[in-house]
Amino acid sequence: MAGNGKSHVKEMALTLAALLILTVITVWAAHVNFGSLAINIVIAVLIATIKVSLVMLFFMHLRWENKLVVAFAILAIPFIILAIGAIIWDTTIRVGVEKVFP
Repeated sequence: MAGNGKSHVKEMALTLAALLILTVITVWAAHVNFGSLAINIVIAVLIATIKVSLVMLFFMHLRWENKLVVAFAILAIPFIILAIGAIIWDTTIRVGVEKVFP
């Protein structure tokens, strides 16, 4: 049970189903060439962002938390963007810019 004393079993089950479907989509997208490595990375990050949002909202109960707790969770987003930028930068150095961004 979460903050308001109400059972969220149905919401958790739907969230789990959505995560499983998104995992299947992730595996499928990993085997498809969308034209360039950059597009493939963007699609993978978008799917991962949706999955992370679902986990944070429902499994971490942020949907039912007060605004201060949600604010601290949102505060982590710039650091995540920084980490993703570092990964893309590292990929362009290792693989070559022309293969990542044709």
